[in-house]
Amino acid sequence: MAIGTDEKRVVITGLGTVNAVAGDPGEFTVALRNGVCGIGPITLFDTDGFRTHNGAQVKDFRPRDGIPRGISRKRMSRSDLLALTATFQALAQAGLDPVPETLREEMGVVIGGGAGGLLEAEAFFRDYLRKGGRSARFSRLSPVCCASTANHLVTRFNLMGPKITLMTACSSGATAVGLGRDLIRSGAARAMIAGGTEPLCRMTFASFNALKAVDPEYCRPFSGNRAGLTLGEAAGILILESLADAKQRGARILAEVLGYGVTCDSHHMTAPDVGASGAIRAMQAALRDANLGPEAVDYINAHGTATPPNDLMETRAIKEVFGPRAGRIPVSSTKSMHGHTLGASGALEAVVSVLAITEGFIPPTIHRETPDPECDLDYVTTGARPIAPDVVLSNSFAFGGNNTTVIFGRFREEGGRRG
Repeated sequence: MAIGTDEKRVVITGLGTVNAVAGDPGEFTVALRNGVCGIGPITLFDTDGFRTHNGAQVKDFRPRDGIPRGISRKRMSRSDLLALTATFQALAQAGLDPVPETLREEMGVVIGGGAGGLLEAEAFFRDYLRKGGRSARFSRLSPVCCASTANHLVTRFNLMGPKITLMTACSSGATAVGLGRDLIRSGAARAMIAGGTEPLCRMTFASFNALKAVDPEYCRPFSGNRAGLTLGEAAGILILESLADAKQRGARILAEVLGYGVTCDSHHMTAPDVGASGAIRAMQAALRDANLGPEAVDYINAHGTATPPNDLMETRAIKEVFGPRAGRIPVSSTKSMHGHTLGASGALEAVVSVLAITEGFIPPTIHRETPDPECDLDYVTTGARPIAPDVVLSNSFAFGGNNTTVIFGRFREEGGRRG
């Protein structure tokens, strides 16, 4: 079968998200357009004694509002519930709720994550220690494993295709989208629920505070006075299908997954390679996979964590890959609004990328207060732009040098090379 046929092209037919600025993709579009900041005091747990007390927490999360009645939420973590809520949204938009019986054996799940059910585990062990080990309900630990989310999704929707959980730190969600595309292209699945989920929890919060990687107030991507990231929580879910299946059932096609690239720095567990080799190779690999030249990219959704070394490294990488055109491509970090959601971030920013294409705008980078002469690209700092990108490149560069770049495109019936 020749590459470029409908069976080999993978499209997106549904989106779902719950995050600090929105409870669904419609709300998310409005928040992104308006530069809404979801960063504020954390109330999920006590932050006394830490470097910061702020985070991008999902406020007033009410799973019963997003999950149909009659569906048990027992033994599900906050991470699981975020993902299940977002998945119901995505399947509804795709017209796949309920999933047809004819598709269930060939539809799977690939989820990126990190903390899993640690928030619940922390509560269990606090209670365990307080009671001296008496009356411990060990069943409360069942959703602790990061794989719990994928397990719940396949069980709830009776899916029998591939079931995969990925943990590559902050690139997990992006890699899940890329792998989901590969599974469909290879014929291992006809459709995939792909994305990521991540809750806030004490252990993650304490770890990043100990590293002094967090801004005491709020993150300021690419700003000269940036002082670190802001942790957040979210779920981002995409429904991926072969173009042939999407067309056959008359689905609305939101966008196409054009390509992705995965590389490793082999440099340091937490610090990025200042030479940006891994980031450069990830973007170049994604462009090759998409059969695109650098001139085709209309918008870059940056990893943009607001840590001093990461923003500088990413800026250098973009300049290397895009050459003289780098300064003319809009680049923004939406983490300035929804925070850094770690294992979910690549999937959440995949949702951002698709919304930019379908809704016709470039989201801004907020909080950039002071120029940095070394971060001198067009970071879209004066509000959203009414520009409809055809091709969006989304970067996710993680601890351990785990780099993933995914490229999304406006759906064109004829396919082929863009740019």
